[in-house]
Amino acid sequence: MHGPALSGWLLVVLCAASGAYCLLRMRDSTGAERTAAGSEAVMGFGMAVMALPAAALTEPRWSWTLYAGVFGLAALQALGYAVRHGGHHLHHLVGSLAMVYMAVAMSAAPGAHGAHGAGHGGMAGTGGIPVLTGALLAYYGVYVLRSGARLVPVAAPAGPADAPRAAASGPELTLACRLSMALAMLAMLLTL
Repeated sequence: MHGPALSGWLLVVLCAASGAYCLLRMRDSTGAERTAAGSEAVMGFGMAVMALPAAALTEPRWSWTLYAGVFGLAALQALGYAVRHGGHHLHHLVGSLAMVYMAVAMSAAPGAHGAHGAGHGGMAGTGGIPVLTGALLAYYGVYVLRSGARLVPVAAPAGPADAPRAAASGPELTLACRLSMALAMLAMLLTL
């Protein structure tokens, strides 16, 4: 396992771990945060399945239609929440629509039934609309940079009341999870 297959497996592990963390967050949350965590869990697990190297699993051609349907429903749900609440639900809407876009591009690709997964090379050259792919790459590039900048620790004045902090608190870990899924989305879009 080396080269493109290794990067595909790394994406699978990263996305599945993010999805699992989001499920744990969902269990401990209520209201809008619970909904956001659920949406992110679906996104993480869906990205993990789509990133599987073709050598691991040869999916039937109809599976891309299933992915498009699942993420189409997720996009409708995110649209409803975005209209009512705005905020991070707009990001969920963009993410779900990006997943629909990639699934449709893969279903239209010749040989898509056995060629899937970012990093495998199966998506390379399958098409898509270059302007839309470029816009999504720009969106996720900016999102990654902004999220990464928010994770950089800010120096605080030292004082006697300062106590050692845990390496990552809940909000920081949530942001790191979102950052890792955005990086995975970038990788998947780059191979489109």
